[in-house]
Amino acid sequence: MSIVTMNPATGERLAEYPLMQDADVSRAVEDADAAFGRWREVPPADRAALMERVAGLLRRDRERHARLMSTEMGKTVTEALGEVEKCAWLCEFYAEHAPGWLADEEVRADGLKHRVVFQPLGVVLSIMPWNYPYWQALRFGVPTLAAGNATILKHASNVTGCGLAIAELFAEAGFPDGVFRTVVAGHDQVAGMLARPEIRGVSLTGSTAVGVKVAEMAAAGLKKVVLELGGSDPFLVLDDADLDLAARGAVTGRMLCTGQSCIAAKRFIVVEAVADEFATKFAAGMKALKMGDPLDPSTQVGSMVNRAERDALQAQLQDALDKGGRVLTGGRAVPGPGCFFEPTVVAGATADMRIVREEVFGPVAPVIVVPGEEEAIRMANDSEFGLGGSVWTRDLERGERIARRLECGTAFVNSIVKSDPRMPFGGVKMSGLGRELGRFGLMEFVNVKGLNIYRSSS
Repeated sequence: MSIVTMNPATGERLAEYPLMQDADVSRAVEDADAAFGRWREVPPADRAALMERVAGLLRRDRERHARLMSTEMGKTVTEALGEVEKCAWLCEFYAEHAPGWLADEEVRADGLKHRVVFQPLGVVLSIMPWNYPYWQALRFGVPTLAAGNATILKHASNVTGCGLAIAELFAEAGFPDGVFRTVVAGHDQVAGMLARPEIRGVSLTGSTAVGVKVAEMAAAGLKKVVLELGGSDPFLVLDDADLDLAARGAVTGRMLCTGQSCIAAKRFIVVEAVADEFATKFAAGMKALKMGDPLDPSTQVGSMVNRAERDALQAQLQDALDKGGRVLTGGRAVPGPGCFFEPTVVAGATADMRIVREEVFGPVAPVIVVPGEEEAIRMANDSEFGLGGSVWTRDLERGERIARRLECGTAFVNSIVKSDPRMPFGGVKMSGLGRELGRFGLMEFVNVKGLNIYRSSS
């Protein structure tokens, strides 16, 4: 059995990777467990120094890493270069902050000494998606390693080359053998790894359906789980919004990774008084985007990841048209060998349409008109998802008040939803469990231990 990777923009066959044998997967787990016993004793400051090396290597080879991402999953090379730089920043951020965050904390109680100490859990498995091949893997891996854990990465099969390149990156930086390992494994082998006692936790970024299955498997062994799952982020445009700013934000927010992002804006909820003007500006911005070869630096819209995802998107769009939606721009798959789809804005979207009820993983944007603020909030929260959300208004106090009412893990006022190493990131409802990034992300796979010392005699 093997994995064949393809360039979705051209249909070109890229590489073939044999799946690891079961014995090799077992050995990877055993090696990681042995490496953890040594890695946990490395001082946090020394771990941080290795993270700094990773940052330097990422920047040194940024063009190579960016090109690999673009060819394996279709994003523009410009966006891929930004992803590499963000990963380098992530490494530097945790190199600076993790040692201090992991230091013992003193507590005053009734004994001689009381401390909160932060200790790693063990080997943590990560199951990562294709849409941000480096960022997703490192967003989990860097803080988890900084805390003293060992990690095993099972990457999405279509970005196997990226997964192996990331492992090589950590090896070149000087991380000990076994501390970070990429496995080329199938679904049954992943289930087998999850069942092993050496695996003490799992982090998954992916669909809600897969997340539920992984959580069920992890629960059988009471393993710690962090899940970053699907999203259908609301983008609320209020009657006092700067419509030029909001329209630019809508284009950027919807078209992250050709619309294939969990935190992309997906439901554009607009107050009736400004709906027509906003929709016109939004559609014009989407129409102006340049679609083409992802390796051309001037390209703004790359390929979707594969034909199956493009066909699924077309079916969601057709459902909207059948129920009265109107295409303002776009609306078609582009003929040819690639997996391109025109940036699309749909007016007249309603709550019964699939593009409103489901996660839409591609460049289609429904505009939903509501009478006022309260209806906008209700519509925003009327979803099984709760990842991110944004509010667009000139009144910042009003924006903050509404943002606090959104049922999501991260909310923005007058900005698109984005992840940032300095801020916690994650979802509620069916969008996930736990947090990544910031101090909270560092602590997800840490044993927060109470250490209490009393007198040895009366």
